[in-house]
Amino acid sequence: MNRPTNPGRRRFLARAVLASSAALLAGCDQLSRSDAMRQLFDATGALTQRAQRLLASRESLAREYTPDDIAPTFRANGTTNPQDETYRRLAANGFRDWRLTIDGLVERPRSFSLDELRAMPARTQITRHDCVEGWSCIGQWTGVVLSDLLAQVGVRDEARFVVFHCADSYRGTDRYYESLDMLEAYHPQTLMAYGLNGSDLPIANGAPLRLRAERQLGYKMAKYVMRVELVESFAHFGRGRGGYWEDRGYQWWAGI
Repeated sequence: MNRPTNPGRRRFLARAVLASSAALLAGCDQLSRSDAMRQLFDATGALTQRAQRLLASRESLAREYTPDDIAPTFRANGTTNPQDETYRRLAANGFRDWRLTIDGLVERPRSFSLDELRAMPARTQITRHDCVEGWSCIGQWTGVVLSDLLAQVGVRDEARFVVFHCADSYRGTDRYYESLDMLEAYHPQTLMAYGLNGSDLPIANGAPLRLRAERQLGYKMAKYVMRVELVESFAHFGRGRGGYWEDRGYQWWAGI
């Protein structure tokens, strides 16, 4: 069983910073219009990120659990059935025509079919999903380690972030997207997961492919991933804050 350096202290710091804002999450659209609240979130997020990086090594692992700990049903978060026309067509065909595109600041842009991803070396890990809404769930994830995919395309030196473009539009609004910095992208537990609890990833949980960044809160773990883009900044995405919920007031850094 893998455990991170000082896991209790690190988790306490992260949750202490988030606790003051958790009760306000239902009104995050209003929060995004408050300059004072946004400055507070930015400051606390930066503090949490520095604290975690000080307490944990570059590759410290999130806790991994035993098969006996797996929840009978893994609770789905966010969108559970995307209505995007292209996605619906791909799902109807069992995702045989689906492809993951990796481009941006890379040397060799390319795309991967689901079969190609499944043929690559895989990692399986049993971890806990912690939602900012207060619930948790333990599941077994199988997929390709993101760093292995990045090695195939050759990341350029100027790349600072990895942006995950998704097929779903949460509650009929903007298309969902998320991002990680390069340290989290290269973490050994950061997966592009296609399997949950020994079976193919269900649509409700993000089929055919979702991000698992096990040192982050659940909203960072983008579902229905269609494209991975390496970038230098967030200036051209959404409202420039690095994610769907971040554009609406959440912290970009969601480490636990």
